[in-house]
Amino acid sequence: MATQTTYGARDHARAQDGTRAEAMPVVPAGDWPDPPCEAGHLVWAETVAGGNYTHRVLARGTELRLTDPHGDACAHLLLYAEGRPWERLNVADTVKVQWNAYLGEGQLLLSDQGRVLASVVVDTSGRHDALCGTSTLVSNTGRYGDGTPQSPSPAGRELFKLAAAKNGLEPRDLPPSLSFFQGVRIREDGTLDFTGSAGPGGSVTLRAEQDVTVLIANVPHPADPRPDYVSTPLEVLAWRAAPTRAGDALWDATPEGRRAFLNTTEFLASKGRA
Repeated sequence: MATQTTYGARDHARAQDGTRAEAMPVVPAGDWPDPPCEAGHLVWAETVAGGNYTHRVLARGTELRLTDPHGDACAHLLLYAEGRPWERLNVADTVKVQWNAYLGEGQLLLSDQGRVLASVVVDTSGRHDALCGTSTLVSNTGRYGDGTPQSPSPAGRELFKLAAAKNGLEPRDLPPSLSFFQGVRIREDGTLDFTGSAGPGGSVTLRAEQDVTVLIANVPHPADPRPDYVSTPLEVLAWRAAPTRAGDALWDATPEGRRAFLNTTEFLASKGRA
């Protein structure tokens, strides 16, 4: 075969230049067809295969849109304050402080410092989860026979470990995650009702309210009752925009949210960033 020699392997690799698969980053991001923002503002464009992961550092004010094109993506998300990995997404506080266990438009994603890491500015899916976290090596091995990253059924936590390592983080830095596009509700008796996907085309747009490190694993929801490992591609787009400011409707939507924004602004002002 031509790839049996170094020169042959090089020629084969170079022959792939300019070709694209369905699931891969687009570089430069501005080459993405029909961007959702002003020309030149797109900073991240990627399609993440089912059973895969991605990560990126985003500047404050950047808007991040996740889309489920085929109806069976599940975006498990972690957020960290860039440069301060000890300040990270706290799912318990996100739920508790806002008196709401169900994610949706207008919700804030909070750290355990009482500050806003990101806000949900658009949601066309309505099928999300802040209760179950992601899958583990043990759970996937039990359900599918394997949960390692290179297997046909990688677990979300195992993929998060890889994404974390590429950002100087360790397994101990992985808190419970949020899940987008596969929903869960709580029944009257306290048991889980897996509501699944809203169907193809749903999207959710987040706004970074600080500089954040984003980790995403696209794997089946742990409460998905289907016996097969079903995970379809996830579309990820991000573009330059502006953070939420005093006077915006989201800033004053609730007393708890306003206090979280004030905490964030005061902290950033002390660093010369507000």
